[in-house]
Amino acid sequence: MQNTMTAALRHMNDLPGPRPWPLAGNLPQIRPTRIHQDVEAWARQYGPLFRMTFGRTPLLVVADHELVSAVLRDRPDGFRRPAVTASVSDEMGGRPGVFMAEGAAWRDQRRMVMAALAPHAVKAYFPSLVKVALRLHKHWQQAARDGSAIDLTEDLKRYSTDIVAGLAFGAEVNTVEGGEDVIQRHLDVVLPAVARRSIAPFPYWRYVKLPQDRRLDVHLLALNQAIDALVTAARTRLAAEPARREHPANLLEAMICAADEGGSGVTDDAVAGNVATMLLAGEDTTSNTLAWMLYLLQHNPAAMRQARDEVLRVAPDPDKLTIEQVDALDYLDACAQEAMRLKPVAPFIPLEALRDSAVGDVRVPKGGLVWCVMRNHSVSESHVPDAAAFQPERWLRRGEGAINKHVSMPFGAGLRTCPGRYLALLEIKIAAAMLLSSFSIESIDTEDGQQPEELMAFTMSPIGLRMRLQHGEAAG
Repeated sequence: MQNTMTAALRHMNDLPGPRPWPLAGNLPQIRPTRIHQDVEAWARQYGPLFRMTFGRTPLLVVADHELVSAVLRDRPDGFRRPAVTASVSDEMGGRPGVFMAEGAAWRDQRRMVMAALAPHAVKAYFPSLVKVALRLHKHWQQAARDGSAIDLTEDLKRYSTDIVAGLAFGAEVNTVEGGEDVIQRHLDVVLPAVARRSIAPFPYWRYVKLPQDRRLDVHLLALNQAIDALVTAARTRLAAEPARREHPANLLEAMICAADEGGSGVTDDAVAGNVATMLLAGEDTTSNTLAWMLYLLQHNPAAMRQARDEVLRVAPDPDKLTIEQVDALDYLDACAQEAMRLKPVAPFIPLEALRDSAVGDVRVPKGGLVWCVMRNHSVSESHVPDAAAFQPERWLRRGEGAINKHVSMPFGAGLRTCPGRYLALLEIKIAAAMLLSSFSIESIDTEDGQQPEELMAFTMSPIGLRMRLQHGEAAG
């Protein structure tokens, strides 16, 4: 990434792009819940570098994976999340978690979060992950006996939420078997509102509150109260049992201990912000990736047979699952990578330049906005052979025929790569191994049998997936 203007040959105004409307720009041409698909279609039409406009604000759209990687690797010094997103988050009472933090605050929090989510730390909590997976196993056994359809996305959200609540925060909940998911119920309202307000042409809510805005205020208050209660409970446990500081029992306790170290620069507000971040990262992203992966496996029988054969060979008994077995599920890991290539739950990343820069041969002034398209080259025949096909084995090839692993960046790139990637892949492989070792999948489909639509809120999720199971290991 160049940080000077000398090599930049073009201005954003010189680029092709969709014709903007007066005042509104290209916003009237965008469907908010399909915004990723609309911008991807423009990338196919106008090329890897083009211009679009939100209201009167121009954005440089970057759909070349090498340029996207260079922009992402120029964080946190060269680019940040857009100030408008931070402003929306702040006015909604957002805490300064590592997701939104910038500069020195981000560096302080990054150390804390990396320590809490390092592979060796996550492995220590492995029995908790298996416990939740076995709870899901029991729930799906009942569904198989009853012959009832499973709301796949919702069940996987509960699975991920239970892991985050138990493993990360020491809060024993059981949403899989019908317990109330209080915090996630609030996040389901708050997170789409952040995404919606970030692209609004006018911040009307600062002047008049519609019913949806008043409803949002109620959820924001309840969410912050619930998060404060989690932090307070963890501090109470640490005060009552000082020995826990040597061996924290969950990720929240580990974050608090890291924050309390001299010179950490991290406050309880920052810890609370990272609680919200982990709730998001531990639920929506993981559950949606897992739902897409299972759908793609079910509709690719050869891949399903290979995944099941590996599970039955390496990890046949979910009651006796070990971390070594899960780490050895290489084909299942490749299935997750291939699902994230085709169905990334973060299909775009908007950023703001912190200095005069150049992206390719286009100058980006300080304060200029860049829209990184994460799914363009990764599904292009020019970069991935048979790009539309679900072929997990492409991730296991070495040498000639191996995929360029940088063409797909589901966890980002550079210093701000997602710190929870190991935990996410572990959750995905545990749930998939449990499912494939114990059940025959009769179907995973929408009610009308059509390919599930992609819904873009804060993350990209499948709409309406239903799963039917039978007992036994025969291929579904």
